[in-house]
Amino acid sequence: MRWRIKARNVPGRVATGAYIAHAGYEKWHGTPERAAGVHTMASGAFPVLEPIPSAAFLKVLAAGELATGGLLLNPLTSNRVAGLALTGFAGSLLAMYWRTPTMRKPGSVWPTPAGMAVSKDVWMLGIGLGLLADPGRRATSRPRRR
Repeated sequence: MRWRIKARNVPGRVATGAYIAHAGYEKWHGTPERAAGVHTMASGAFPVLEPIPSAAFLKVLAAGELATGGLLLNPLTSNRVAGLALTGFAGSLLAMYWRTPTMRKPGSVWPTPAGMAVSKDVWMLGIGLGLLADPGRRATSRPRRR
């Protein structure tokens, strides 16, 4: 079996993968109050989510986080696939941050206290983009000359 990731990518993938998977696990077992709060925040940024029942929304979100975390933690998942999943996940969180005025200081990208927890997800976006930029292995690679 050949690992599909390089050692230099392991710390970022393990840290983000474990964090996201844990968050998904916690949401999977979330209370109705938590479901309502998460759904309200998400539907405020993305009105298309409003008709979805909050409990169902929380389960779908939890499943997405568990899947994303699992992809990052699985050493057989290529960096590009893991990077695509992480970039999409972090991008959606940052879109919510950008669309919710109370999370940012007026006229600024900098967070208010209410936006601090989401604004830090810019680091996950950076890790995801870094994984996407990884050159990976070429199918027609030639042996190096000495």
